[in-house]
Amino acid sequence: MTDRQVPTAAQAAADPERTITLRLRPQDTRSKRTLPSFLPIEVRWPRWLTWRPRDTLQRRIVWLTALAVAISVAVTGIGAYATTQISLYAQLDSELLSIANITAASVSQDIESLGGLTADALKAANVVLVLVKSNKDEVAIPGENVPFDIGSDEIAIARTQQGSSARTAVASTGEQYRIVAVPLTSQTEGQSTGDGYALVLGRSLEPTLTTLRQMALVLLAVAILGVIASALSGWLVAGSSLQPIRRLALAVAKITETDELIQIEAEGDNELADLSRSFNSMMRSLASSRERQSRLIGDAGHELRTPLTSLRTNIELLIADEKSGMLPEGARSDILRDVAAQLGEFTQLVGDLVQLSREDHVEAARVPIDLQDVVANAVTRAKRRGPTMIFDVELAEHELVGNPDTLERAFTNLLDNAVKFSPSGGLITVVMEDETVVVSDQGPGIADEDLPHVFDRFYRSDLSRNTPGTGLGLSIVAHTINAHGGWVKAGSAPEGGAEFTVWLPTTDEDRDGE
Repeated sequence: MTDRQVPTAAQAAADPERTITLRLRPQDTRSKRTLPSFLPIEVRWPRWLTWRPRDTLQRRIVWLTALAVAISVAVTGIGAYATTQISLYAQLDSELLSIANITAASVSQDIESLGGLTADALKAANVVLVLVKSNKDEVAIPGENVPFDIGSDEIAIARTQQGSSARTAVASTGEQYRIVAVPLTSQTEGQSTGDGYALVLGRSLEPTLTTLRQMALVLLAVAILGVIASALSGWLVAGSSLQPIRRLALAVAKITETDELIQIEAEGDNELADLSRSFNSMMRSLASSRERQSRLIGDAGHELRTPLTSLRTNIELLIADEKSGMLPEGARSDILRDVAAQLGEFTQLVGDLVQLSREDHVEAARVPIDLQDVVANAVTRAKRRGPTMIFDVELAEHELVGNPDTLERAFTNLLDNAVKFSPSGGLITVVMEDETVVVSDQGPGIADEDLPHVFDRFYRSDLSRNTPGTGLGLSIVAHTINAHGGWVKAGSAPEGGAEFTVWLPTTDEDRDGE
């Protein structure tokens, strides 16, 4: 048996008329044996046979709407059809029983001539009449053809002479009849002869069935039109309802493509409009975060350039002196001290940048603390950095939930700022009262035009440009206090120096907020 040549994937793709590709079972090339016969052959169908429409949310809504309407219409239609059929049959039975009772009263007086009834009279009434004896004998009007068979129900009526019956029978021609039976007793001169009969009256169901078929066609047409209308309306409603989601998807795709933080239009007062507004809020927050990050990187690059340039200059001088001995005696030591100071400034700047660039929430590291302990530790550190300063400290209990390390860093920055700008022997006051901490000094104070900017990153006033620092200390203070749910503001002390007021919520307020 020889293998047929199997077209390659490229050939199969290039030939759109190819309907099916059969590939014989492969062989195991290592053992040179044919794989088991139960393994199926590979069948490759053309793409147009395997294509499936995209399963979109709009399509699902349309299908669900159409299905719900179809089920509702089907249940309603079946109920209406069944109710109408029962009503028509009950009406027909009532009419036939009424005719049968009237006819039985007339026929009972003259059984032999059947009360003078003729085939034409019965035809005019659109009924078929036959008498059934208790011994199953049948008496019909001459010339009348009875198309249906007499059953046990009619014989039981003839024997018991009680009740009545109604049923559907199928004639020999296949036509359906509705037949009823009522008891009939032969009478002579008003006296009963004792012979029991059953008067059986039948009428063709064709008019009734025609009415039901027409009704079924009308219900089917209404159901089809209802499903089509519901599917169309579902498509339109779903399309308009999902328009905000499409705009959101397009906006996300455009942001991915262009890296442009665009916003989308939000209209209405529903869940989709809320989603659009939430997306716009996220975009604004992301744009603000990106702007802050860009400004931080730019400011950090500018601030890092100065100490790096100074370090490079001093190191180059030391290298040149190593080769030529160009520096006078003692200058090398001065340069090394400058390098050490610059390294300290550089280290502080990097630490401040790392601290300020962290955007994580402080809740993860919060513990119950007493703020007076935090402030006391900060004052101790400030005293070491300003041994000539006089500190007037009034502490008070202030329990809260927070991060003691970041809070101590923030208050240390405030006190270092006071030490840096106070004259030797100046007074630095720290007062805790209620929920506030006030730090004031006797330095030159803060100019009115500088007050709105003192907490900005890398901002330095004209008075502070020649003093050591990175311009990030007060930014770290504001960031830390705000992260703990408080606020900080700068102003002028009564004695003329700077005054910083910090407010932090207590533990009870934290719990109420939660």
